[in-house]
Parts: sequence; structure tokens; C-alpha cells
Amino acid sequence: MMTRTTHRTIHFNAPASLDGLDVPLAPGDYQVNEDEELIEGLSWLAYRRVATFITIPATPENGRVSCMFPVDAEALEEMLRRDGMGEGR
Repeated sequence: MMTRTTHRTIHFNAPASLDGLDVPLAPGDYQVNEDEELIEGLSWLAYRRVATFITIPATPENGRVSCMFPVDAEALEEMLRRDGMGEGR
């Protein structure tokens, strides 16, 4: 099955809490990757999202370790709507 990954930058104006993280994310920019797979059998190209990941940069607070963390795509979009500014700059 053919897959692709799309990349985007999101921005939080205020601290943001994600399920599974012990501490809130600091305000700022974050990289988001979305994995999608091709839906086969159609007469046009169509993809479905199968995974969404946010990259948490290395900071003194997290022991200077960067990690890619799975996140629910709908929950992430709702957090961006509540935050106000939303995607990119």
C-alpha cells in the first residue's frame, strides 16, 4: 500500500495539554507529521489519515531530549481552535 507523510507547523499562543504528556507544551511552534495511505480501487487518488505525530523539541525541562509523540488529530485541531491563532505563521 502506498503511503505519504505531510508536514506542517502549528503554533500555540498559550500552554497546551495533550493526553499522555505529563507537562503542558510551552507556547510556540511545533512540527506535525501526518501519515496517510492511498485508498485503492478508486478512479482518482484519495488518501486517508492513519497517524498524526507532534514533535516535541529538546528543552532543559524534558532532559534535552526531542521526541515524536502520537496525538489524536481531532483533539489537536480542537486545541488549535481553542488557542485562537491556529496553524502556521
